[in-house]
Amino acid sequence: MEKTWNNKAWFMVLPVLLLVAFSAVIPLMTVVNYSVQDTFGNNEFFWAGTEWFSELLGSDRFYDALWRNLAFSLIILAIEVPLGIVIALSMPKTGWGVPLCLVTMALPLLIPWNVVGTIWQIFGRSDIGLLGRALTDLGIDYNYTRDPFAAWATVIVMDVWHWTSLVVLLCYAGLVSIPEAYYQAARIDGASRWAVFRYLQLPKMHRVLLIAVLLRFMDSFMIYTEPFVVTGGGPGNSTTFLSIDLVKMAIGQFDLGPAAAMSIVYFLIVLLLSWVFYTVMTNYGEGER
Repeated sequence: MEKTWNNKAWFMVLPVLLLVAFSAVIPLMTVVNYSVQDTFGNNEFFWAGTEWFSELLGSDRFYDALWRNLAFSLIILAIEVPLGIVIALSMPKTGWGVPLCLVTMALPLLIPWNVVGTIWQIFGRSDIGLLGRALTDLGIDYNYTRDPFAAWATVIVMDVWHWTSLVVLLCYAGLVSIPEAYYQAARIDGASRWAVFRYLQLPKMHRVLLIAVLLRFMDSFMIYTEPFVVTGGGPGNSTTFLSIDLVKMAIGQFDLGPAAAMSIVYFLIVLLLSWVFYTVMTNYGEGER
């Protein structure tokens, strides 16, 4: 019997495809167009070919910002993923404490990014900020506007405070999906606390951890608003990540061609590294089974 196809379903998907084309594909094509041209204003463009890409890939400025981004993302993952797992394991599974903990964990995620930056900008000031004032009174020379280490520490702690909750909620969702019978069997076998985590809880959290790592890597690698509000990329260029450098190039210097080339390379790097993370963690999970 010949199978019949119902193509009417495509009409249901068409609005989504049009929305994606309008919000993603068309702007991407515009960026690609700018990346191979040069302009001196008056809406006049001149063909530049791969000149901007060659200039970008030979620039120390680009690689310095790239290494800062990679270092920041790796530090964030090294802190937030283990911390999120520990907090999720400590949260109650039943009782009145469950909604209280979930709401508390969700609160930082509800705050807009620019507001988070403003909060920590004031919080870290040595004259009126609670954190900055307390560290100064303790004799610690803390000034994120002058000291690169203090600027990095402020941005990292700010991101940990803002986004660890996402890892916690994902890990908690994986933990509550484990049937109680599994824990009963582990207790009967005399499994230690570490054995329960290693062979029961961690495998059950593998999928959600994959999502958490991918989301946190992509978001931390593309971070812009929070560090820009707090440090503006300074002191010097110590917290100038790729996103901040891209905005400075596109808006501050109005170098549309180099900025478009940089945005394409930036996009490809995020895509490549996300694929590597996904492949490695997926293969690791399959090897554990």
